[in-house]
Amino acid sequence: MAKSTAQSVLTVKAYQGDARTLLAFNLPNRKSAKNLAGFTIQCTPDGSTPYYLFNTLQFQTPGSHAQVATEPATSSVNAPIRKFRWLHVPGSVHQGTSPVFGKYTYTVTPRFFDGKGSLLAIDPSLSVSVKTTVQPFKKNGLELGFTRGYTQSQAFDNHFGIKALIRPKTDELLFDTSQQSGVNSNGVKYTYQDEYVWLGFTARQKIFDVLNQVLKDKTLSLSMFAYDLNEPDILQILLQLAKQGRVRIILDNATLHHNTSKPTSEDKFTDLFNKAATKGAAITRGHFGRYAHDKIFIVSNKTGAIKVLTGSTNFSVTGMYVNSNHILVFNDPAVAAKYAEVFEASWTGGVNAAAFAGSALAAAPFAFKSKLTPPTTITFSPHTSPVAGTVLQSLVDRINVESKQKGNGSVLFAVMDDSKGTGPVLPALQKLHENTSIFSYGVSDATEGISLYKPGSNTGVLVTGKPSSAILPPPFNQVRSIGGVGHQIHHKFVVCGFNRPDAVVYCGSSNLALGGETANGDNLIAIQDQDVATVFAIEAIGLIDHFNFLDNLATGGKGSTKPGTTAKTMKTASKSHAATEAGWFLSTDDKWVDAYYNKSDLHCVDRLLFA
Repeated sequence: MAKSTAQSVLTVKAYQGDARTLLAFNLPNRKSAKNLAGFTIQCTPDGSTPYYLFNTLQFQTPGSHAQVATEPATSSVNAPIRKFRWLHVPGSVHQGTSPVFGKYTYTVTPRFFDGKGSLLAIDPSLSVSVKTTVQPFKKNGLELGFTRGYTQSQAFDNHFGIKALIRPKTDELLFDTSQQSGVNSNGVKYTYQDEYVWLGFTARQKIFDVLNQVLKDKTLSLSMFAYDLNEPDILQILLQLAKQGRVRIILDNATLHHNTSKPTSEDKFTDLFNKAATKGAAITRGHFGRYAHDKIFIVSNKTGAIKVLTGSTNFSVTGMYVNSNHILVFNDPAVAAKYAEVFEASWTGGVNAAAFAGSALAAAPFAFKSKLTPPTTITFSPHTSPVAGTVLQSLVDRINVESKQKGNGSVLFAVMDDSKGTGPVLPALQKLHENTSIFSYGVSDATEGISLYKPGSNTGVLVTGKPSSAILPPPFNQVRSIGGVGHQIHHKFVVCGFNRPDAVVYCGSSNLALGGETANGDNLIAIQDQDVATVFAIEAIGLIDHFNFLDNLATGGKGSTKPGTTAKTMKTASKSHAATEAGWFLSTDDKWVDAYYNKSDLHCVDRLLFA
């Protein structure tokens, strides 16, 4: 939930995410925002030196405005941020790739122009400070983790460069991740593991925390569902557990992952596993009706299951370091025991779709609520067609409830979609942007039905995670193309009413389509908890803002480049330097504020909802 502080007329809220903070600001009316130049944001981690968050743009003639000489022209103390909310991810600019976690104080100050359009000096009496915690999210027995996945971003380019390799060009399965993979524009050498820590973010940490817990404690064993499986450091741990007889794996063998004439990564690993395995370790291949699509670790001791890790993240280089994905860890024996039951039924049943769909495990949702787990319901597929329809319709029914809220309704989502899915969920999400009575904000990989933000319109936003081109016009750096690796948006989550007590998030491995629910091994999770829903909402906001920018500026979009522009002719200077060269500067009036107080503009809906 948000922490809020107010002083004078400014209100500031801080929403806690997973190792990030969403800040939202409000001035009560347009009159109070007269001559508003933007907001200066200072960040102070406990025990660390305060620093100002940065803007991308600056004033054309900084010397004509009040400036702090020790700060660059793009510091928000010299170039105020022109948004009423800001997502801060520590390590994006300051603190490097290993940011400090713990208590943070954010101090926000509204900045104003004088009558001649010159920025006035900062007035501390107008400042509002709010304290929050910035750390990987955990609430009682539930932990969340997210991959970063922004290979198509300025931040990735700044750290690693546009030509950075995500894996070696060879097809070696167990390659050494500590080997050098590149050199960035500052001449700094980095390894694959350096990239993986940044890209895998908190999801990677959760995955290796669980694996290393099992590896170090000989009393524990691991049961595992895997779809894509080729992350080399994960494979090394699994092979060690195989030698010790402490792991069983159900591994997908659909066409994508099995080929007798040209063995896949999964085929090669299966051979290595079987050679290493001792009594107690085993691997079975199967794909239910279409895929064994779960991504699950179940940790057990001699008395039974004690912990389960699940979510949308495949245990692969692409899944962890290219895709945007989520992880959930339930440190709850009751939840873990149900997943263990699903594993045993799948194992003994030969990973058979009909057998599982006809069992009690696939017939109805399982409800959990305890001191360790917030109110949660979980369904396991494959289902029969009637059950699959009921499962998906229940999600649509909740979306419809939200769509009738007046004033504070919201649906935020990130759903992978190859436009081939069937069922009621994706059409319902795609139509949401037409509903102007709620805040609708979404991203998918579909390239149809897209609705970008339009000034003066309060319709919702639905962006694509597959921009028409990765070539951006000046003043921006180029971003890499994800090319043949498939998706950045691999999430499958929907958040309804994140800022109300009845908030719910639907997440997990399900693609939210009838085909998957009847033919895939999947788990769909609904969590009724405002804090958890807020964390997922913040993840959606970061992705949607990012791709709304790319979709607008990529070739073919609103801000498409001039005919004949190619990747070879584009400048690759730093973003802020290129902005100056291209004449992109902060204006010296307050016209930018109008949209935030126009009730017919989504920016106004946004301001009121978050702040």
